[in-house]
Amino acid sequence: MNNESIPETSLSLEALKKGDRHELARMVDLYSDKIYRLALKFTNNPQDAEDVLQETFLKAMRALPEFEGRSSLSTWLYRIAVNESLMLLRKQKPDVSLDPPAEEEDSDEGTSSNDLILADWCCLPEDELLSEESRRFLNQAIQQLPATLRGVFVLRDLEGLSIKETAELLGLTETNVKTRLLRARLFLRQQLSLYFAERLKEWEQK
Repeated sequence: MNNESIPETSLSLEALKKGDRHELARMVDLYSDKIYRLALKFTNNPQDAEDVLQETFLKAMRALPEFEGRSSLSTWLYRIAVNESLMLLRKQKPDVSLDPPAEEEDSDEGTSSNDLILADWCCLPEDELLSEESRRFLNQAIQQLPATLRGVFVLRDLEGLSIKETAELLGLTETNVKTRLLRARLFLRQQLSLYFAERLKEWEQK
């Protein structure tokens, strides 16, 4: 899905709803890799991503006879995968709410770039900016995001879906998506700024 809308295929919905094995196998083959990668970005754990993949197709196959086609098949499958990923995160951290307080949902109050500690990265060598350690830190920072913010960030910035598609998948308004995306980006910007500030000090001391 990278920087593309959710792809559509020539699968026969009628055959899928009738349980046609060939068409079901085609559906699994067409979407397995995409759903697995999506789940992995949510969970950061290959085994958890495998579990999400399996549950997504099991639930989809059970629900296909009642699928009314109000959304595209691909959007429907991704929505199941996102829900499964969020449910898994909820089970792993039952004490952490997946939703921000309702009164904060449509407001950017209290979230300002002025609150961030930002470092000047200009003097870091390029290989430091693109190092495996840097990418690993970014992945860890993404995992620190609350699940609701992570979901929006993964779908919009990592998977390249539009604001509208992200809102549809998560059952949010487009305003909600924009608000959560801003908060996620500001959080990650702060984390990366702190990280690179430390790396810059280490580099200057060499």
